[in-house]
Amino acid sequence: MATLSFTEARRVVLERVLVPPTPALESVWLTDAIGRVLAEDVRCDRDMPPLPRSLRDGFAVRSADLPATLPIHGEIRAGQMPQTPLLAGQAISIMTGAVIPAGADQVLMKEHATRTDDNIETARPGLAGEWISAAGSMAKSGDVVVPSGRRVDAAAIAMLATVGRSQVLVTRQPVVRILATGDEVVDIARRPNPTEVRNSNSWALAADVKRFGGRPEILPIAPDDEKITRDLIEYGLGADLLLISGGVSAGDYDFVEVALANLGAEFYFDRVLIQPGQPTVFGQARGTFFFGLPGNPLSTMVTFRIFAEAAMARLSGVAHPELHFSRAAIESPYAHRPGLTRFLPGLLGDNGATVQILPWQGSGDIPALVRANCIVVVAPDRETWTAGDLVQVLTA
Repeated sequence: MATLSFTEARRVVLERVLVPPTPALESVWLTDAIGRVLAEDVRCDRDMPPLPRSLRDGFAVRSADLPATLPIHGEIRAGQMPQTPLLAGQAISIMTGAVIPAGADQVLMKEHATRTDDNIETARPGLAGEWISAAGSMAKSGDVVVPSGRRVDAAAIAMLATVGRSQVLVTRQPVVRILATGDEVVDIARRPNPTEVRNSNSWALAADVKRFGGRPEILPIAPDDEKITRDLIEYGLGADLLLISGGVSAGDYDFVEVALANLGAEFYFDRVLIQPGQPTVFGQARGTFFFGLPGNPLSTMVTFRIFAEAAMARLSGVAHPELHFSRAAIESPYAHRPGLTRFLPGLLGDNGATVQILPWQGSGDIPALVRANCIVVVAPDRETWTAGDLVQVLTA
């Protein structure tokens, strides 16, 4: 068994879980592609834009004519083809997205001109190309616009629709089985007594698995019974990835590691120097990777995001899964005992420049999770921060 730092543990996950050499593929409709991983390069079917177009409402002009007073000869709306070229000493009213007429090489913004009847007057100098998107300036016909291996998000969907792709080839979804453990955990349809909690972890994990392109399967809750836990884990190992929440601490009734060991598991680490989430387990049994995630909800969600999601991404065909951190100024002083990388619920300001660490009652505080819109990552090698110091931030 091994205790690793956050960076060491993530490196181990990425070293162990590799992209399948010949992943299974399927074609899906665009409506079903979100979160999936492309298995083909998607190319542009024509120049973007196919013709030069205006980036602003204003007037198509010749830069050589400016500054000047110019008569307005007509109007071009978006979706219309210009009927006549622009002649020297003229201006044509033009809308955003409209095609630039022949002879024009500049768009004069409405704000830079004074219109009087059928004339405009401007002191703006001639600047060839101003507010014009040239033909093919975004992409050329045949260019790869969404590469193979890219996870499909809203931007990719927009691009796929733009090039006329109603269907797309993607890698097979990894099947991820999810097992919650513990006598205190009950089904969400049941009213718990004061010593019990509803099974929020399985549903939160299933949501994240689905969000990142996997196919979740929620298993029955495993009670604190070694044989039942072993049987459910054995079934769970029939998936591409098994996520277990709870039962990985050092308690007398935490049977997950024992059950895994009895199933021939190889453990790569069983503790990580983070908070929350120290007792995180990662290994492989019967050809399937598994994670034993701590049972408290914030611990479960954090450890999925920083470890298990990377494994799932690799199984989906993503060669280089990354965590995208930003930096923000902390709003209030903060201090902790060095040694652990801490992942704390945070609230980014409207401009993303500042962040507040939210008060929370430990890793079972789901209301704090709901109030948060980010995770503040506190470095393990520093003891204090003052207001205005920069900290790392991990967003959803």
